[in-house]
Amino acid sequence: MSQDFFGIERELSTPLGKHKYYSLKALSQKRSEVKSLPYAIRILLENAIRNYDNFAITESHLESLLGWQKTAGKDDIPYTPARVLMQDFTGVPAVVDIASIRSEVARKGKDTQKTNPVVPADMVIDHSVMVEYFGTQNSYRKNVDLEYERNDERYKLLKWAQKAFANFGVVPPGMGICHQVNLEYLAKGVIERDGYLFPDTLVGTDSHTPMVNGIGVLGWGVGGIEAEAAMLGQPIYMILPQVIGLKLTGKMREGATSTDLVLTVTRLLRDYGVVGKIVEVFGPGLEQLTVPDRGTISNMSPEFGCTDTHWPIDDQTLAYMLKTNRSQAHVHMVKAYAQENMLWRKPEDTIQYTDQIELDLGTVEPTISGPKRPQDKILLKNAKTQIIDLLKESHSRTYIPVMERSGNWANEGGTTAEPVTLSSGIRSIPMKKDDISYNLSDGAVVIAAITSCTNTSNPSVMIGAGLVAKKAVERGLNVKPWVKTSLAPGSRVVTDYLTKAQLLPYLEGLKFHTVGYGCTTCIGNSGDMIPQVQQAVIEHDLVVCSALSGNRNFEARIHPNIKMNFLASPMLVVAYAIAGRMDFDMNNEPLGTDPNGEDVYLRDIWPSQQEINEIMDVVVTPEDYKKTYETIFDGDEAWMKLKAPEGNIYDWDEKSTYIQEAPFFKNISEEPPSPQNITGARVLLQLGDMVTTDHISPAGKFLPEHAAGIYLTEHDVLPKDFNSYGSRRGNHEVMMRGTFANVRIKNKLASKEGGWTMYYPTGEEMTVFDAAMKYQEANTPLIVIGGKEYGSGSSRDWAAKGTTLLGVKAVITESYERIHRSNLVGMGVLPLQFMEGETQHTLGLQGDETFDIVGISTDLTPGKVVDITASNPEGDVVKFKAKLRLDSGVDVEYYKHGGILNYVLRNFLKA
Repeated sequence: MSQDFFGIERELSTPLGKHKYYSLKALSQKRSEVKSLPYAIRILLENAIRNYDNFAITESHLESLLGWQKTAGKDDIPYTPARVLMQDFTGVPAVVDIASIRSEVARKGKDTQKTNPVVPADMVIDHSVMVEYFGTQNSYRKNVDLEYERNDERYKLLKWAQKAFANFGVVPPGMGICHQVNLEYLAKGVIERDGYLFPDTLVGTDSHTPMVNGIGVLGWGVGGIEAEAAMLGQPIYMILPQVIGLKLTGKMREGATSTDLVLTVTRLLRDYGVVGKIVEVFGPGLEQLTVPDRGTISNMSPEFGCTDTHWPIDDQTLAYMLKTNRSQAHVHMVKAYAQENMLWRKPEDTIQYTDQIELDLGTVEPTISGPKRPQDKILLKNAKTQIIDLLKESHSRTYIPVMERSGNWANEGGTTAEPVTLSSGIRSIPMKKDDISYNLSDGAVVIAAITSCTNTSNPSVMIGAGLVAKKAVERGLNVKPWVKTSLAPGSRVVTDYLTKAQLLPYLEGLKFHTVGYGCTTCIGNSGDMIPQVQQAVIEHDLVVCSALSGNRNFEARIHPNIKMNFLASPMLVVAYAIAGRMDFDMNNEPLGTDPNGEDVYLRDIWPSQQEINEIMDVVVTPEDYKKTYETIFDGDEAWMKLKAPEGNIYDWDEKSTYIQEAPFFKNISEEPPSPQNITGARVLLQLGDMVTTDHISPAGKFLPEHAAGIYLTEHDVLPKDFNSYGSRRGNHEVMMRGTFANVRIKNKLASKEGGWTMYYPTGEEMTVFDAAMKYQEANTPLIVIGGKEYGSGSSRDWAAKGTTLLGVKAVITESYERIHRSNLVGMGVLPLQFMEGETQHTLGLQGDETFDIVGISTDLTPGKVVDITASNPEGDVVKFKAKLRLDSGVDVEYYKHGGILNYVLRNFLKA
């Protein structure tokens, strides 16, 4: 451990023995300001004190934390997480990077053992299973078999890494979703290491890492780039966050779920504005919320924009730890440490927050969100009206009541109908499946997915969904024939308790069979729609919908041909699968009729909270968690049989289309080059507001005509074996071709949506990749211009890696999402921000200009303002200034080195 700067090292006895720790209580006797610090800031303070070395962590950092009220939002601080959590989409490129660094270290004749992770890291393989098969008992097995077939090379790399790297664990496929596994098993609350106790802290390579905040653990998502640096022993530097207190009062009303609550909180906090801040929850309402409820809310921290949604340790925390099979001794240790070190929630504490917001839990109503942003809250009682309006306003489809459409929806057993021919009206296409005839219309739900750790981690809503299914089946209801259904729990515990509750057969009766234990639909791994449905949607340009219990519904994320996507509780997902359409009034329209001709409404099949609790109390037990997690790292038979390479240095295969040595480190100089001004730069893309990392680096499927598809075809890969962008993140050749290739990205330089741009030297419209390669041949640097909240969404390192490989030297926007800005710096791309009041529009930028950016080569400092000159083909010149979003001295160093990993590698080489 490091130096005891304040002289506050103490000893604590717990059932697990005697331990040293750094006492915030002792510090508060010297520095009274500790008593008013939010709990999250206390954890950051302890972290800095414990790791103080007067080099990377200095006295000024400690004083910044102690003076948080004045320094928040201004000073940068170091953060040294106790561990790192990874999922395989972002984890595979991290392993590739560290293996590539090890290869370069070996080529230079240095000690390769220094490239082991210094900080413990766990990777959970959860992002690769796709819903290709559904609705049958063997769906899970067939999807897993296909997963192994498609990801053989990736999984061999990960199994190699599990043996080759110290401090690195891999949870094999089919075990669960990383955040649910983290909440239920990996998270400790308090860690004992090297004789010391300290708060469990982490970073994760997924933006939904804050889910673990629900158990009192501080952690958030970072890019794979920062996570790799953390694994290799580098502190993460960040602006000391402001903390917004979210005061909860009252209690949830009957019929409202944790999903309704999180969608309400998402809208509340997104409207308030918490980007870059920590939200800390307090108030009497906490007593009513379990850790799964809290985890559901914290999971969606990135959707409302904050870094972390912190719930201090309390009795609910301990009850959950015991329920999930943490040992009595460990739980007693957590309680003793938290209470002794000012980390136990005390309602009487007088915390000074930056600001406070209040929410009465009793005002939460049944809610969905969509069609393309999680914050687009729609009260269930208003859903039909608002979706009708959306069809008109966004898709120019004038609403036609169901019974007035040709061959109305109720006529499933009768004759087929002609499609509606009015170009401005709802389109309705006659279809037939086996002996059932029906019409597929705009507004139809074509995918209904119980998916995502956001909700599958919460037994209340999962048992609730099982009860909705049970009551529906008992009344003779079924899902519509055009709906693709799926159940993808985030943990095997879920299927255990659904089975014990005798509810799984009813879900399966509605074709909600288990399709995998992974993220599936929530991240775009939904597979195709039912084939004839997908064909009709594409041929007739139908505006169809998905209903999912996930956390994100961005454009083209769920499926490129599904234009409207709605987040809902697992219980409502079941209901919408039965209704078959989103333009449906759940309060007043019957879901169907029973065999006796009686109408069945949602209220008839909706369980009471008492029903749910009675079952939950019986079927959710510590033994379930023990059985699931005692062999979590072993994997199933397929993993055990997988033959992986061996040895200290990975044997790169030049023919592989999944895994290639990263190009960033080959033949790296041992000293960084001097930074240079950017001159003669062209605009590769000119984008609008809210461009997400899904737009920049899509994760889903791609087609043979896309640049990545062309590459794979040239390497003899058949389209059926393309897999997804996410699964090929270990190959830069695929990923750079997929950068800015989302089918819904809108580049103002191109005449059509998708990954297109204008190559101005010839005036040709071509793919972004082809244009970038032509510019590179001519040694022309590139920039990207954007609007507000550039890089929102998932923490995708390839959104930055792909950007740099395309030759982009700078990005100029109005504002950035926190993780993506950091990732750009981490890959040596300069983030610039328009000055207050200026935008691409006010400056009249058209994208055909050439740009000179001056002020980089000398006196490079955090937040420096640089001069930019834009010259158009007519000779007109626009001069303006922009602020460097290098937010700290460490950012400047990383940029000078060409990125954070280059910085780390050069340190290895010097050592």
